[in-house]
Amino acid sequence: MAGVKNRPLSPHLQIWRWGPAMAISILHRVTGNGLAFAGLGVLLWWLGALVGGEAAYAVFTTHATAWYGRVVLIGLTWAFFSHMCSGLRHFVLDIGAGFELQSNNFWSVVTPIVAIVLTVATWATILR
Repeated sequence: MAGVKNRPLSPHLQIWRWGPAMAISILHRVTGNGLAFAGLGVLLWWLGALVGGEAAYAVFTTHATAWYGRVVLIGLTWAFFSHMCSGLRHFVLDIGAGFELQSNNFWSVVTPIVAIVLTVATWATILR
């Protein structure tokens, strides 16, 4: 094997043209990792504050309602809805539908828009 010079290259990012489907697929992985790490950290802090008593919960609430806490919570909400919408898109692809280029590109563009709309609607309801 070491002497073979004309081996085929595996497809990589320099060969494929970037498109909406590729960007959404990468965003799906990024939001999943963000939810796993940042979301888990916030969830564990919240649960720890719940069992830690009034003082611990007051500290959590102070940070969660500050501007930086709201930014983190809104970001996690967007990541959740983005990951969910992208997961539903992947589910449809897994059942064999939506592989046509126009359909795939359309739903790849619609996915983040729906996630933003759901995030805005959720936070409008929370802050109302």
